[in-house]
Amino acid sequence: MPHSHIDVRYVANLARLELSDEEVATFQPQLEAILHHAEALSKLDVSGIEPTAHATQVFGRMRADVPHESLPVAAILQNAPDQAQGQIRVPKVVTDA
Repeated sequence: MPHSHIDVRYVANLARLELSDEEVATFQPQLEAILHHAEALSKLDVSGIEPTAHATQVFGRMRADVPHESLPVAAILQNAPDQAQGQIRVPKVVTDA
């Protein structure tokens, strides 16, 4: 570990936090324990483990982009706050240039 002592007040300042003396005394050993754990993890041999983004495989995250044909248009539009000619009306968001 490069530093045996971590300045909690410095880290709190980076996070824009104001800590009391009691909070510094509480967080100092906790932060050091976290860093010691991270150091222990960095020493593990993971050369035979394939990198992953998730702990388990992810399936079916994207749905098929097809219109839902079983619902009539009236049923889809019934909750629309403003509609005209079978379409949902929305306020204009781009002004004329």
